[in-house]
Amino acid sequence: MNVIVVDCETTGLDPHYDLILEIGIVELDLMTGETKVLFNSVVREPMFGEEHKYSWIFENSDLNFDEVMNAPLLDEVLPEIQAIFKRCSVTAYNKSFDLGFLKSRGIDVPNELPCIMKTATNILRIPFLRGNKKYKWPNCQESFEYFFPATDYIEKHRAADDATHEAMILYEIFQRGYLSNL
Repeated sequence: MNVIVVDCETTGLDPHYDLILEIGIVELDLMTGETKVLFNSVVREPMFGEEHKYSWIFENSDLNFDEVMNAPLLDEVLPEIQAIFKRCSVTAYNKSFDLGFLKSRGIDVPNELPCIMKTATNILRIPFLRGNKKYKWPNCQESFEYFFPATDYIEKHRAADDATHEAMILYEIFQRGYLSNL
């Protein structure tokens, strides 16, 4: 069985205000653990401009402002993304974030799988120190270090690379029997 893992890099956290800058889509074979990048592109939305030059992503990855300025328009690649989503089940590490951005741009996700991050929360059980939540949502780096402690990996905050590593986390969760209902 194959599933899709998607990752988006954006100018911020609000899908109705911030912009998508890069999309990576990886196909994971749940039987073998093999991954294949199906889509990897920097994209530009028409509202992107100088006011986004100092967005967090440009300070925390090797993605740069000029790459986005010269990227294809998001609307031009949405049909290709939609076609991928129609043929496989889809998830993301923080599904509400990534799919929230894509859905707000008109993408339909007919078959969603559980969120990788929320599934990992009950496996890693990192205590939440504020409020009444028992465990904090682990970031991708924390999950990767838990499942692959001998691997020296630092999250790049580049969409296809992140989606590949998130797919590796999903595969490990599946192999350990935490998502046996897929």
